Amino acid sequence: MLTSCDDLFQYNPNEETLLDKDKNLTARNIEKISRLPVSDTTRFILMGDSQRWYDECEEFVRSANQQKDISFVLHAGDISDFGLTQEFKWVNEIMTRLKYPYVTVIGNHDIVANGSATYRKMFGPLNYSFGFGHDRFIFINTNSREYAFDGSVPDISWLKAQLADNPDKRNTIVVGHVPPFDADFDKNLEKPYTDALASDPTVKFTLYGHQHRFYEGQFYDDGVNYHLTTSMGARGYMVISTWKGGYNVERVEF
Repeated sequence: MLTSCDDLFQYNPNEETLLDKDKNLTARNIEKISRLPVSDTTRFILMGDSQRWYDECEEFVRSANQQKDISFVLHAGDISDFGLTQEFKWVNEIMTRLKYPYVTVIGNHDIVANGSATYRKMFGPLNYSFGFGHDRFIFINTNSREYAFDGSVPDISWLKAQLADNPDKRNTIVVGHVPPFDADFDKNLEKPYTDALASDPTVKFTLYGHQHRFYEGQFYDDGVNYHLTTSMGARGYMVISTWKGGYNVERVEF
């Protein structure tokens, strides 16, 4: 049988083709969160670094669905491993089995190839914020190495503007992928970033992934607690409870 090259089916794993149901997920899930009932205490899950651990991610969903009184899930980045559209689709298919809405922050692996373009189409802006109950969440791209440490990431001016936009003095929770004390964070921006957090009295703690380990502590001795969740490969996540002026963190292994 003869055929021409024009008749060949070609597939590029970097292509960004998405169905409508897989687009604008951040805005859609924030809308779902906005309709949830608000109480004195909010409980949410922090997980991250799903990458190629699809089986473990499915087990995470089963474990998370057994938790009580959870409002939503935060994915701390590295949704994908190689920034491929299909990887994002696979993880989203798993995450939609959660009983809760989920929102994400972009990870360094999500930026490679056409990853950042796919992320924007599938989820939305790389930097964004929303409020729920007593809390205000600020999600910021902290993957400096992927921008050659050019001084643009993280966007300190944007972060300061977001911190200032808090007339109700809600608890402010900043979520990134790479923590500022990591080698992949721009060292020239480390102090401006951490100073911005420490100068805001509503910032009690901040959340990250990237290092594939649990960590918590006041790394800069400035009153701000840094919490890192481990990877899906290490089979762990955090359950975080917040209330006006306070919070608690539980580590969960599954």
